Amino acid sequence: PRLFPLNSIFGATSSDVPTIARFVVTSDIDRHCLAFACNPIGSETQDKLLIRFSDQEDPSNWTPTLSNTAGDLRLSQGTEITGVQQTRKEILVWTDRSLHTIQFQGEPFTFGQALIADNIRLAGPNAMIGVNDLVYWMGYENFYRYDGRVQVIPCSVRSHVFNDINRQQFSKVYAGTITQENEIWWFYTSGSSNENDKYVVFNYAENVWYTGTLARTAMHDASSSNRQFPQAVGADKFLYNHEKGLEDGSTS
Repeated sequence: PRLFPLNSIFGATSSDVPTIARFVVTSDIDRHCLAFACNPIGSETQDKLLIRFSDQEDPSNWTPTLSNTAGDLRLSQGTEITGVQQTRKEILVWTDRSLHTIQFQGEPFTFGQALIADNIRLAGPNAMIGVNDLVYWMGYENFYRYDGRVQVIPCSVRSHVFNDINRQQFSKVYAGTITQENEIWWFYTSGSSNENDKYVVFNYAENVWYTGTLARTAMHDASSSNRQFPQAVGADKFLYNHEKGLEDGSTS
């Protein structure tokens, strides 16, 4: 994940906006902007477990006062935040060895946190996906589902995937969905490659798995983009329609 100057968006009108953040999320229900793995107020040093949030409906104001809802909290497990996924009720936050929930509580603390599970890891910052308010992700040795509790998903191709995956390229794992087929796709880098060249698919309606070879780096479902077909980015930097015809069409 790259670092970037968030305060450059708001310019001179901003107040204590984080200058460093690994992830930024807008909370849909309560309308706060949250920065994960960011710098504290008054410091330019990144705290990889710190979460800060802006005043409600004001993403330019991050200065906590008695009259606003800006503030911060710090996770108690792990050494760095590695992933963030929002659901309708909460925000899930992974560290390098735990999973936490962040939920809006209102005054006086605005947000609260709780540890969901420890000894849980996320393959990469894009290795999770939300479907019907459930969250699925690829870890280092298993696939998982969260529906209020963490469950390991039985996987018939687990050994095939994790014995072949290039663990030095875990950060490139990308999860996508084709909801019309009830499928979750994970694109990953095989042991003989340095770029994504294979995939594993979980059909959550039929509880079946299948694998294949395909060079894709990112994916967008048709249902979330108002397009006729799901689309994915090829390793050749072209954008491809999926579920249309039988040929890959890649130029590489």
